[in-house]
This record gives sequence, C-alpha cells and structure tokens, in this order.
Amino acid sequence: MVSIIRNRKLGTLTLWLVCGVIIGSLIGELLGLILPTGVVRDFFLTKSDIGIGPVTLNLAVATFTLGFTLNINVIGVLGMLFAAYYFRWFR
Repeated sequence: MVSIIRNRKLGTLTLWLVCGVIIGSLIGELLGLILPTGVVRDFFLTKSDIGIGPVTLNLAVATFTLGFTLNINVIGVLGMLFAAYYFRWFR
C-alpha cells in the first residue's frame, strides 16, 4: 500500500516538473521576443535540447517513427524549480 502512494506522489511530482519546464520555456521564448537584442536576450534564449532522436520501426505493412525532444531554456529551469517548490509546500 505504501509503495502505491509513493508511486502516485512520484508520478504527480514528475507531471508538475514537466509542466513547470514547458510553461517556463514558453515564457522564456516570449521574453526573448519582447527583449531587445543584447546579452540579456541571448541569456534567455540559450537553450538545451534533451530527448530521444527519431527511432523508426519498419514493418512490412507500415512504418512508425517515434521521437521526443524537449527544448529547455533558463526560464524553463526556473519554472521547474517553482513547480517543485509548489509541490513541496502547497500539496
């Protein structure tokens, strides 16, 4: 019973962290559009690609291609930290 509760909390935490990264990255991209060209804009637009490249499964009848890439910027990391803080203290 305890492991089910821990797994549920881990799943919820993972969902919160992924949502925090996605929302933070979107906010960072919007800030990059608003800010003038310079060091601050470059700082906000610096991003890292994390993911799995395309994997192709070729069957005789159909071909499936799967892949996943997450572009994380500085504000995305701050969004993830905010989501972890929210999950820790307000849940």
